[in-house]
Amino acid sequence: MENDEVERIVKEILDYKIKLPRANYYQGVLQLRNITPEILHFVKNQITKRNDVCATKIVKLSDGIDIFLSSQKFITMIAKKLKESFGGQMKIASKLHTKSKQGKDLFRVNAFFRLANYKKGDIITVRGEEVRLLSIGGKIFAKNMKTGRKVTLRLDDMPQD
Repeated sequence: MENDEVERIVKEILDYKIKLPRANYYQGVLQLRNITPEILHFVKNQITKRNDVCATKIVKLSDGIDIFLSSQKFITMIAKKLKESFGGQMKIASKLHTKSKQGKDLFRVNAFFRLANYKKGDIITVRGEEVRLLSIGGKIFAKNMKTGRKVTLRLDDMPQD
């Protein structure tokens, strides 16, 4: 990841503001790992397209960033769009944050997205066999180059770069 470009995009995301109930208000966290500037541009464009979402805080980590956002629906929607557009691993979890004055449970949503080291169409060697990756998501589907059979792979089967 080019540091200067990432810093610029992060600043642009934080500069986009809407009226919030209070300072540092957020409903959940979008956790991005193994990201590229292209993914950050995608997230920035999705945020600035809408007038009901903004980032209140961004935490940079060694392998990615956490973006604190003001809309739970947006967090789940963008995580799904990232997986569809770029492929990779996605997990969505919610945790109890507090109870409202009316006694209703209030949750925060965390969406985790990790960009895959491989992309659709790549040819890799798994367990001594060459396979072409057909789709990467919750499950990884590939086609054996020798036999032509479709195979399902686990994330553990993938060679680590």
